[in-house]
Formats: sequence, structure tokens, C-alpha cells
Amino acid sequence: MHKPVIAYFADDPTRVYQLLQWLPVLERLDDTHPVGIVTRDPQTSAILDERTSLPVLLAPGFADLAAAYDELDAKVVVYCNNSMLNFNSLLDGRMLHVHINHGESDKQSMVSNNAKAYDRVFVAGEAAVQRHRAALMELDESRLVRIGRPQLDLHPAPLLPASERRTVLYAPTWEGDADYNDYTSVDVFGVEIVRSILAVPDVRLVYKPHPKVTTSLTPAIREAHQAILELVERAAEGDPEAGHAAIWQGDILSVFPGCDAMVTDVSSVGLDWLYLRTDKPILITDRHHDAERLRREVPVSRCADVVDADGLAGLAGLLTARLDHDEHRIARAAMRHHYFDDNGVGDSTVRFVEAITELVELRDRLKGHVDGTVGAA
Repeated sequence: MHKPVIAYFADDPTRVYQLLQWLPVLERLDDTHPVGIVTRDPQTSAILDERTSLPVLLAPGFADLAAAYDELDAKVVVYCNNSMLNFNSLLDGRMLHVHINHGESDKQSMVSNNAKAYDRVFVAGEAAVQRHRAALMELDESRLVRIGRPQLDLHPAPLLPASERRTVLYAPTWEGDADYNDYTSVDVFGVEIVRSILAVPDVRLVYKPHPKVTTSLTPAIREAHQAILELVERAAEGDPEAGHAAIWQGDILSVFPGCDAMVTDVSSVGLDWLYLRTDKPILITDRHHDAERLRREVPVSRCADVVDADGLAGLAGLLTARLDHDEHRIARAAMRHHYFDDNGVGDSTVRFVEAITELVELRDRLKGHVDGTVGAA
């Protein structure tokens, strides 16, 4: 079974959301360059088998992986995260290795020296280039390829029913796997944010947390998440016509249509909103209460209202004002260009396929030189 392109994913089901968002894009790439998925975890493999028509190969051991690569005879391998097991795959020198990540975000975890292990790193635009430049020493910037955000070219069916009410989405991220990467508002502001949204006149609240919030083992996150669910349930029972909802399954991009404003944390969700809902207000939380750091490290905060401990008391009034008068709309349009260049919806997928095509052709030329077939009589 020959597959010119492999999507390699080594992690367990708790992280499979990172690859799931790429599946429709990889299925489109399959029309041009056949794609296979290689996994290392049986449960992950089973989930992917149910979610895609692409072939999924399970290679739990290193010998299994080597055998699979011999069979697939691939030219390009793409990686949507920096799993430690990626290095098992990176050992294979017959292919070009490309990091495509699983979102565009200002989290510190978006940039690391792992980037130097790949032949190419696909990034969204100028903001990502600057992020890498600021964080890494001795990075060859020619490895950075600006493609936009192909996942945002998709048009998932809307999850929310139509409503005459103004809809405010609260979409927090998870707590990360280290303190430096903890941007969640759930444990520090979550309950008050929900109460504030519910206090806005003529509002529909939608709560859509990161998938890992719903399975968190951190007591403060788990307790706050449960408290938020109870608030939403009571509000829905008290005003059945409002349509208040908590949604923890499905694609958040399916929730965006019909929403009029969003409160979120530093994460890819805020930038997805910036790209797709540029004309709608966004509010960014700051659990660290460091306005200067936020402004410096999270450019989108410069075209958003910031929610921190000092501003919680006035959040309901601020949301009401922004729904009536959006002061940051022009600034958001400029910031969208900073993150995503000049890409319109649909352009990123084209750029992605073109970039993969160039690498497939490059690999063949390089392999020809190594094998001594190029220029032979």
C-alpha cells in the first residue's frame, strides 16, 4: 500500500482532538496525494477508524513502525503535535518531515526547539513567524512556511438553533500541562463570567469548554466546571425560551455561527474567532493579571477587551456595551491580517496542498541525488 503522505499521531485518545480537526483537510489532500494515518495507540486507532475514510495503520512498537514505513514508502510525514514518540518517526531519513501543529495560538507551548527537528514547520502567518523568531535561537527561518489555517476553510453544520436573542459564547481553554502554559479562566473567573453573561439583557449563554476541561483531574477545574454546568442548567430551567446551553461535544467551529460575542482565554479558539467572526466582539481573559505581558505576547488582546480580576464586577455592563457598540471592529480586521496574512476562507487549503506538493517533488529530487539516479547517463 503506497501512500505518499503520512499523518503520524502517537498519542492516546485524550489528545486525539489535535488530529481530528485535520481529518477533513487531509481527506482533501488525499485527492491529490494519497494519505495514510499511522498511530501508536490502539484506542486512538479505533477512534480514527470511525471518523475518517483514510486508512489507519496501528504500529504500537518501534519494529511495527519501521515495517509500516517500509510498506507505505511515503515521501512526506506530517505531525500535528510534538509528542515525544515523534522522534521514533523522525529517525527515518527517507521522507521529509513537516510539523503542521493543531492550531494557531499565542500560548508559549506553540513554540519550542522541537521545531528544529522538522524539515518544515507550517505556520499561519506573520504573527507565528515573529513568535518563533522571538523565542528560538539559531532557527533557520526558511523552514517556516506560511499557509494560513486550513481547518478554518471548512463549513461544519451549525450546532445552535437560530435565536432572536443575542448569543454570548464562553469558550475557555484547559489548564495546560505546566504552570507556564496555564491560561484557563475556568478555576479563577469561570463562574463569575457565566453569571455576568446571564446578567446581560436579552442574552443567550452558550458554554463550550476545551475537551480537556471536561476530563480534568485538577480539583479546582473540575469543581468550577461542575458549578458552571449547574448555573447553565438552572438558567435554562428558569427561562426555557432563552436557549441557554452547555455543549461539550462536537467542533467549536460549529458553535460560532449565530454567536454575537465571545469570552475566551489565550488559545487557538480566540484566533479562530478572529479569522471567521472578525466583525464580532471578542473578550480575552488574563488569569495572570499582567496587562503588559498580555499585550506583548498576545497581540489579539490589543483589539479585544481584557477580563481580569479587576474587571469582573463590570463584565455584564461591558458585554452589554460591546453588543450595542463594537469599538474594536476596525482593529480586529488589521489584527486578522497580522495572524493570517491575506488569506480568505478557502485560500489556506490551497496553500497547504501546494506546499505539500512542493515537498513531495523536493523529496523525489533529493532522493534521486542520494540514489545517484539524477543526471545518470
